[in-house]
Amino acid sequence: MSTAILTGQPVPGSSIEGDLRSLGFDVRMAADAAEAETLLAGVPGEERVALVDARFVGHVHALRLGLTDPRFPLAAIPGAVTAQPAGRQALTRAMARENSAGGGTTLVDSLADRILTALDADGADVHRPELGSLVATVPADPQARNEARQAVADVDDEAVRLKSAVKSRDGFFTTYCISPYSRYIARWCARRGLTPNQVTTASLVTALIAAACAATGTRGGFVAAGVLLIASFVLDCTDGQLARYSLQYSTLGAWLDATFDRAKEYAYYAGLALGAARGGDDVWALALGAMVLQTCRHVVDFSFNEANHDATANTSPTAALSDKLDSVGWTVWVRRMIVLPIGERWAMIAVLTAVTTPRITFYALLIGCAFAATYTTAGRVLRSLTRKARRTDRAAGALADLADSGPLAQGVAEALKKPARRLPGFATPAVALLGGLAVVLTAALTGFGGPWPIVAALAYALTSGLAVARPLKGALDWLVPPFLRAAEYGTVLVLAARADVNGALPAAFGLVAAVAYHHYDTVYRIRGNAGAPPAWLVRSIGGHEGRTLLVTVLAALLTASQFTVALTVLAVAVALVVLVESIRFWVSAGAPAVHDEGEPA
Repeated sequence: MSTAILTGQPVPGSSIEGDLRSLGFDVRMAADAAEAETLLAGVPGEERVALVDARFVGHVHALRLGLTDPRFPLAAIPGAVTAQPAGRQALTRAMARENSAGGGTTLVDSLADRILTALDADGADVHRPELGSLVATVPADPQARNEARQAVADVDDEAVRLKSAVKSRDGFFTTYCISPYSRYIARWCARRGLTPNQVTTASLVTALIAAACAATGTRGGFVAAGVLLIASFVLDCTDGQLARYSLQYSTLGAWLDATFDRAKEYAYYAGLALGAARGGDDVWALALGAMVLQTCRHVVDFSFNEANHDATANTSPTAALSDKLDSVGWTVWVRRMIVLPIGERWAMIAVLTAVTTPRITFYALLIGCAFAATYTTAGRVLRSLTRKARRTDRAAGALADLADSGPLAQGVAEALKKPARRLPGFATPAVALLGGLAVVLTAALTGFGGPWPIVAALAYALTSGLAVARPLKGALDWLVPPFLRAAEYGTVLVLAARADVNGALPAAFGLVAAVAYHHYDTVYRIRGNAGAPPAWLVRSIGGHEGRTLLVTVLAALLTASQFTVALTVLAVAVALVVLVESIRFWVSAGAPAVHDEGEPA
């Protein structure tokens, strides 16, 4: 239960008390600052508490935005301030100071606003939501009160709430084909007490049913799969809109929303591959290639954003040109569409599944994602080369965490720390790229079971260690993590394809999916300011270079059939370890409650 303390003299005809009760607050009255302080002290420390001026006039949704958002320890709107347990001490301190200064006299102006000023003076981080056309004010006289009430009547509170439930920036397909009606589904869910997590789970279940339909290999199954995939995406949009509509943000919701998108898409790839196999067409290499490409695209996005998250003097002529293009209406949508964001990508997959074959679907997906990856990566390279920026230790640490270096690479990095300082700035990503290319090409150009991939994997461990031997603060150092991801995933893909036995590529698909989950989990922890996964987890699954070396050793020592079994066992082992640790972390009380606003590509 939350408690709202109404301060000052009640206003005849005011709806503020009822509005607060409708938002779940237990309302108490305080005539002056001294009584408000007494009531505040009596509210249990684990409860949310709000101070609201009894003369407040405004929309209910303005109160909702200001007083019920769970993401912020302290928040305020004109005439109201609130604190969750984490911000309670700051609020109590500000209240004590204000009461001491005011001497407990009857309130003349807004106590809530005076306390907010005190919080600002203390340097407290107080969230102030954007209200837009919503009204939130404390009128000073009857005429101002009447004008404020008229302003409230002139704005449709519910229309504003529905509009704000939709992300302000989204893809063309989502904006024009999904959001116009999914917001009403979100409202329907809210009015029936459904939570965003329930809708997220429904989206996952729908996508898994779509994958199962695709796995039948029949035309009817493919059509049903396409329809269900779109339905899953509608629910995927709805869960975020429901969270924004009802301000139901949670730690578990952040984790589910972030990970289920990946699980849905990659499970659907597997379903398409199984369906193609039923029709006599083996497209597992294409399915695995699509997953590798898509995952590497995301790592490029995450690495670039982390590298420039808090960079200073962060200017670039290329970025200025991009901003200028965004000021021209039609270029905004073209540029958003050609990067093939999740809405456009899923729509393309769904339509092609229904009307063509899995092979054509994967070809189109690979071509589209390859073009999008080339476009976005080239643009970011140009920005980085023309950007005058000083990157921070935090950014370098985030890139090192994204690199996922195991004991071998870390040992090499420690040994080569001094020589690495003498390398030119461009050498770090170049070393990572060349080492990764060497191991993938060696695996591709030599016969399955030969020793040369092991040699290349050992060289890769050396080059990857050298790449992270110094802080990743160079202009292009954000390319290191995606190069390492491509090397590891590409090696697994090539060796499984070279094995040329039934089951090798599906086993490789499972292994890459498990490792990719670990890498996505690392990203989401960093984005939530929770740090990287624990060191023991990275060591226990070997790091990227350890897993790459292990797979090449297994390919050299085992027959193709035995190699398939080994990949399966390795996939299961990695999946169990990373999933158990991830679930433990995200459901713990200390995990960050950060709502994921969608993938960047």
